[in-house]
Amino acid sequence: MDELAYWVGFNKVLGIGPARLRALLDFFGGIAEAWYADAASLHEIGLDRRSISNLLAARSSLDLAGELERLERAGVGVLTWDSDNYPINLRNIYDPPPVIYVKGELLPEDDWAVAVVGTRHASVYGKEAARQLAADLAQNGVTVVSGLAAGIDAVAHQAALDAGGRTLAVLGSGVDVIYPEQNRRLAEQMVGQGALLSEYPLGTRPERSNFPPRNRLISGLSLGTVVVEAGARSGALITSDFAAEQGREVFAVPGSIFQRSCEGANRLIQ
Repeated sequence: MDELAYWVGFNKVLGIGPARLRALLDFFGGIAEAWYADAASLHEIGLDRRSISNLLAARSSLDLAGELERLERAGVGVLTWDSDNYPINLRNIYDPPPVIYVKGELLPEDDWAVAVVGTRHASVYGKEAARQLAADLAQNGVTVVSGLAAGIDAVAHQAALDAGGRTLAVLGSGVDVIYPEQNRRLAEQMVGQGALLSEYPLGTRPERSNFPPRNRLISGLSLGTVVVEAGARSGALITSDFAAEQGREVFAVPGSIFQRSCEGANRLIQ
């Protein structure tokens, strides 16, 4: 069995995240050995009863070879901690995802990347600022990273494409589940000039709880994060917080003092 199958298998087991998988690999010495470990050994290294039960259930129900075939049919690549081409910026964050699903292509030059993020309810000013920033970055060989959301994210992706540059979108769903639907054509364009990425398995729906964790990947793939219009409780501020924690640069575009959608970005500058 291809070792990649075991990585994909573990990524579908609830309760086994990066920290626990790292502990399993350290204890058993390999991904296949960890997958087939007996319950007593799993308990010995500190896995709780529910996680052990979930792993045993996955082992009996998952067709790992079938999972790889499904990914191949969907045109989706998989990178793991063991992959030589795992993005270096992402590898260096505190909790890099063990598995990344990629629709499109990641290139070495994508290590030279900046995230452009902001509100879904962007003003004309915010959209124009995002468009100019993303276009200038792309024209200078910098890959633009964002989250494919409506508003600032979509404008940044489109501007990078229009400038002939590269752009990456990190999804809070499987790479085969485009959200929002209105950005489906944009996502299809991006596959040819960049990639869609996710740590979530194929078929994962865009649940609200998926988005804050995915924001650490947007900042983690990037050398810096630019916030363009963000309300006081915007998800873009979560991304900027992750960027700061990861030791990356954080920038903000000044906005109107009268617009609530600019409160977060203006507060960052303060």
